[in-house]
Amino acid sequence: MPGIDECLLEAMTVHGARGAAVIEWTSGLALGMVGETRGGDPEATAAETAELARMAAEQTAFAALMADDTGTDTGAEDEAAGAAPVEDVIVTTRTCYHLLRFVDTAFDSGVFLYLWLDRQEGNLAFARMRLRDLARRLALI
Repeated sequence: MPGIDECLLEAMTVHGARGAAVIEWTSGLALGMVGETRGGDPEATAAETAELARMAAEQTAFAALMADDTGTDTGAEDEAAGAAPVEDVIVTTRTCYHLLRFVDTAFDSGVFLYLWLDRQEGNLAFARMRLRDLARRLALI
């Protein structure tokens, strides 16, 4: 399992990647960051991105209702087990994609992977699959 630094370096191998970070969304602190940052201010980038993640994660309207084989809602059980109600957030601008992928951890945390991707060079679907894989393998100690 890769640690934060290895995870970020691997995220930067995604074609079109401009920057990547692992951010704790409750505090807005970057646990690690590589590449470019919007406006050249890494602290502001982490805080602003964390605010977006926090808004998405805390909105019950975005929580998907999960159904078991009997058709019974199991969303509350998944939340109680620590699963994030939102898997990822994608923001599209005229020039970039901003991908936020929530990381499930064994401890109570609000950590997500962030990837800033050039829209003309990057492939959004591929980048999303890579972030999903990285989030599953990320080892947070």
